[in-house]
Amino acid sequence: MEQKLLKIEKIFNKLADIIGYICIFVMFLMIADVFFNVTARYFFKYGNVGLQELEWHFFSVIIMLGMSYALKEDVHVRVDVFYEGLKPKTKAIINMLGVVFFILPLALLVAWLSFDYVVEAYESNEGSADPGGLPYRWIIKAFIPFSFYLLIFFSIGYFIKYLNLYIACKREERK
Repeated sequence: MEQKLLKIEKIFNKLADIIGYICIFVMFLMIADVFFNVTARYFFKYGNVGLQELEWHFFSVIIMLGMSYALKEDVHVRVDVFYEGLKPKTKAIINMLGVVFFILPLALLVAWLSFDYVVEAYESNEGSADPGGLPYRWIIKAFIPFSFYLLIFFSIGYFIKYLNLYIACKREERK
């Protein structure tokens, strides 16, 4: 059983790493876009509303996908003042309970409630209100439910990671 859980944890980690690489790629695109916008504005007196909006679209993708990667890397927000002094077994229990009582309910709620928001944007063919802005705003809005469903998926991997730690701690206690 333990070997299977460790294999499953590795699969989740590899998939989360892919999300991390996607975030890195989008970050490079965002940096290139910002560089172009700043250079064009200050040296050539050229501005493009669509490219400026693309900056915050890229930023949104990075944040929305990045929260799943942050969970995998265990760099999410937490009250570390209390957490750091705890035993690994206690940390594992806290993290598993955090998944069950905080991450999953919140992620399910946001994913479920944001779906109609995306459908409405799609059906109305929502685009930028600014002249020259980006069309198809529903695409970026679709990242809201998608990213929270992704967070649900990776929170299962996070739970398994700490279940493995809990099992290892229990095994050590028996020795």
